[in-house]
Amino acid sequence: MVKMKAILFDEPCTADKLYIGEFPKPEVGEEEILVEVKATALNRADILQRLGKYPPPTGASPILGLEIAGVVVEKGSKVFKWKTGDKVFGLIPGGGYAQYAVIHEEMAMRIPDRLSFEEAAAIPEAFLTSYQSIVWLAELKAGEFILIHAGASGVGTASIQLAREIGAKIIITASAEKHFICKELGAEVLIDYKSQNFKDVVMNSTNNYGVDVIIDFIGANYFNDNVESLTRDGRLILLATLSGGKVNEFDVRQILTKRLKIIGSTLRSRSLEYQIKLTKDFYNFAYEKIASGRIKPVIDKVYDWTDVTEAHKRMEENKNIGKIVLRIN
Repeated sequence: MVKMKAILFDEPCTADKLYIGEFPKPEVGEEEILVEVKATALNRADILQRLGKYPPPTGASPILGLEIAGVVVEKGSKVFKWKTGDKVFGLIPGGGYAQYAVIHEEMAMRIPDRLSFEEAAAIPEAFLTSYQSIVWLAELKAGEFILIHAGASGVGTASIQLAREIGAKIIITASAEKHFICKELGAEVLIDYKSQNFKDVVMNSTNNYGVDVIIDFIGANYFNDNVESLTRDGRLILLATLSGGKVNEFDVRQILTKRLKIIGSTLRSRSLEYQIKLTKDFYNFAYEKIASGRIKPVIDKVYDWTDVTEAHKRMEENKNIGKIVLRIN
């Protein structure tokens, strides 16, 4: 059995228990390519999985890491789209924190010439999650108001850019010291969630109209104000429940009277067919914009993978603006 180096942990643990060890090198399926990973990026899912709160899907690698950028070194017998030496990036169900990873040939995207491996690795999870939420689920239209919570996060910064390209009016929440990047990307109304009530600012800034779409990761603590901030036929896309999942004293009649859509969604557990279609749709929408620099990944910090503990701690402490990237060597 051929071995490779990977970032491992032995049981649910704190960040300081992550280590680089040996793990079996993945075998390539008929429709897969083997990628020598040059960079991967952190996601909240990695932290939850490390803590034992988010097991990988059935059949997925137990190694952390949902996105990769690197070079094709081997391909399956039914792969004709790629050749060895091609530079690719894409979303995977696990296995990114390693020297090698496999990805279905239709999930891989070609890295534009202007992008580094580190920049490419910062795109898949954030932008595919954002595209699924804003375009597929919320069906955001030009001229509509959108409220993006955690605007300076990886998905937040991606969502601002996609909403800007659609022509929406963008409102975000983030701590005040992170507002500059949100404004630079296209946000028009900036709310400091630590000192302002976002519902009040939303209603004041929209002349009591409210917002058409909300992208939320917070869950319980924001739910009532989210619903009250939505206008008629508004859509709430719930992607995480960082503040918990139980809501007290909620009047469900608002859902009826406003004709609201409340949609919960994850991406990792979706079928391969769904993820392939999403990847192709996103690629057609955004690839040229990424290649030209109009849409760009926002990178907070690049760490060598030997410093993975520091990288995880930075995300856990909410210090990052945009994506945290690991360089694999």
